[in-house]
Amino acid sequence: MTRIIGEHLALSYGGFDIFEAINVQIPPKARIALVGPNGCGKSSLVRILAGEQAPTSGRVNWARGLRIGYLPQLPNLPPDETPMGYVRRAFAHLDEQAAHLRHLEEVLAKRPDDAEVLAAYAEAQARFEAAGGYTYEARMRHILLGVGVPETLFDAPLRHLSGGQQTRVALAQVLATTPDVLFLDEPTNHLDVDGVEWLEQFLAAYDGALVFVAHDRAFIDAVATVVWDLSHGRLREYKGNYSAYVEQRAEELAREQAAYERQQAEIARTEAFIRRYMAGQKSRQARGRRKQLARLQRRDRPQTYRPPRLRLPPAERTGDNVLELNEVVAGYAPEKPLVRTGVQRIMRGERVALVGPNGSGKTTLLRTILGDIPPLSGHVRLGAKVRIGYFAQTHAHLRPEATVLQHILEQGVLYEEARALLAAYLFTGDAIEKRVADLSGGERARLALALLAVQQTTLLLLDEPTNHLDIPSQEAFQAALEAFAGTILFVSHDRYLIEHLADQVWAIVHGQLWQFEDGWPAYRAWLREQVRVADAPADGAMAYEARKAARRAAERKRRVRQRLEAEQAELEARMASLETELATLSASLATASEQGDVEATARLGEVYARVEAALQAAEEAWLQIAEALEEEDAV
Repeated sequence: MTRIIGEHLALSYGGFDIFEAINVQIPPKARIALVGPNGCGKSSLVRILAGEQAPTSGRVNWARGLRIGYLPQLPNLPPDETPMGYVRRAFAHLDEQAAHLRHLEEVLAKRPDDAEVLAAYAEAQARFEAAGGYTYEARMRHILLGVGVPETLFDAPLRHLSGGQQTRVALAQVLATTPDVLFLDEPTNHLDVDGVEWLEQFLAAYDGALVFVAHDRAFIDAVATVVWDLSHGRLREYKGNYSAYVEQRAEELAREQAAYERQQAEIARTEAFIRRYMAGQKSRQARGRRKQLARLQRRDRPQTYRPPRLRLPPAERTGDNVLELNEVVAGYAPEKPLVRTGVQRIMRGERVALVGPNGSGKTTLLRTILGDIPPLSGHVRLGAKVRIGYFAQTHAHLRPEATVLQHILEQGVLYEEARALLAAYLFTGDAIEKRVADLSGGERARLALALLAVQQTTLLLLDEPTNHLDIPSQEAFQAALEAFAGTILFVSHDRYLIEHLADQVWAIVHGQLWQFEDGWPAYRAWLREQVRVADAPADGAMAYEARKAARRAAERKRRVRQRLEAEQAELEARMASLETELATLSASLATASEQGDVEATARLGEVYARVEAALQAAEEAWLQIAEALEEEDAV
């Protein structure tokens, strides 16, 4: 029985049509990936099918009693709830059954021979066990750990978690509900490779229907059995995973283009015949053909999404040895290093992927190579003629108040060249005057890539460059990297990009940098072997030493966490005091302004600015400690 049917669905905003005349069906056990360029309406269509948004026209029919789970891109979680408490909401019915069992146990304690109560207790206990009542606590922990929420945060208020951590908690909660139909909008955002692979395994065992939006090509390959392509207001369905979809889409577009060109050629020949013979001996034939032409149902030119024409500048030839790490220790404090390297080298023209769990120190190592953070020990050496181009994951080098065009002109590019370059990166018309603060995540990523295109670099350091890019943009960017003649070191969770681009892999495992010259397959095979060895029974003496070392490491970790949490608590108290002071100053400023007291207004304004700066500094310090705690959990 079909779970959900959407009929003639259309959506418009302010007179602009997003999509129209969409008809879809979601059968049981479906595995549907929804793909398309940014802005085509994927998230809106998911919300409509999940019952979270009404279409402009058309209707959705849901099967009777259908249970729906929905994960939005930006979940809004209750700030005072904890991760464990929020996920527990999925098991509210089991909590109620547990409470009922406890009540029956209390009654039985007073009336142990009451046959009616005994029967009710046995029945309630059987229902509770069948529903997973004796395993749901473990299931909650399993799901939270699987999506990458560390156990130390299980009972922390959600307001203290980062945006990425909150998204992972929301994902855990919706997975725990085990609905009949599961809608996931960008579920792999904020997950590292291990988290994505865990999610793939979870969904493989999931018994309901699944519809998900994703830009992770490897994830779509692993999970989807059907692909919905939403573009130019139309939706097309393709059987198979991402790789099958790419092949089918290319063949379909080629057929449509060939049919369009054949019809255009026939129209041109017919029009030429009409012009030549309209007034001559064959005028009757000409008039007949003109009528046929008027009745002809003309094919539209096949519409294809125009991805950005990403290009990178030609790279000057460097020395053979581009980068050398010599026993580098990277981190922010000697007592808490994040990454230790051996002697690792990257030679000219190599493409190296830097991988590791969230918080393992990948960005810190990149910034150490860049020179932003001095190494705690060891040396970083760059080869001859090496000039670094850096793509920051946070795009922190983009100034919020500056426009897209200003950023390019500041690189010494002439106005017309800047406009042409930005057009290639899909910034046209008024879009070049947009402030960075008003750009979407995908637009910021494209601007950051455009800045790389005007820099004469020979070594690219890229930190999660495909985040926020839609699939066509990812494909264009991958092609640009493959054509780049220089050297590349890139951080990524995009397994598709790593597999197709990286010559070798550098992996951070428990704070140590490992080098795999045979690339991604060799690294994954090594990881599987580590798991096998870890699961094998250990020799008694070795096991004793391992347990002793683990206890020492746990004690060190506990002391570091205790110190960080104390500092964090002090900062929270200071932030609360400063916020109270700002509120008082704001009221005083308003009064002075209304009374026209210029001197008091100026004096209070200066005090307000100092207190506001102090609050901002305290907030930044708090965030640094929060990141340090997250990294501590990941080690």
